[in-house]
Amino acid sequence: MSELAPKSPRDSEVVMTQMILPSDANPVNAAFGGKVMEWIDVCGAIAAQRHCRQVVVTASMDDLHFHAPIKVGWNVTLHARVIATFRTSMEVGVTVTAENPMTGDKHLTTSALLTFVALTADGKKVPVPPLKLETEQEQEAFREAEQRRQDRLARKQTSLTWQRVIKPGIAG
Repeated sequence: MSELAPKSPRDSEVVMTQMILPSDANPVNAAFGGKVMEWIDVCGAIAAQRHCRQVVVTASMDDLHFHAPIKVGWNVTLHARVIATFRTSMEVGVTVTAENPMTGDKHLTTSALLTFVALTADGKKVPVPPLKLETEQEQEAFREAEQRRQDRLARKQTSLTWQRVIKPGIAG
């Protein structure tokens, strides 16, 4: 296989906009967290796919934080970008900003880091292009992503007791 050419993180950027409708809301007229997570997953997947031009699947969602509620009728803008690449996986950062359409006020409501794995059409992992890190900020984000990946892989191999507490009989 030939070496893949590095790609700029800017090439993977995605911007999506949604309006919070009553069907997206919980009993206190704020967006369901699960609906926001769905949009984050889709936005992140598009960024990952733009980077590698392959089918991608979500491997993990980390550091998901709901910073503030999003009210019915407000608009949200999701921004995603590949932060780091590894052999067959990519870390993608996604932020969600809410806008009150009556005042124009905007604020960060949600942020998340996701890992996607690139697959061939028949479901086998495939290498992804490396990132061409062009700024000190991109280089620092990449270094942080490498540390998160090491931590995530270490956690994956340890303590699955919580899964057996929820569903006894799960092997781990």
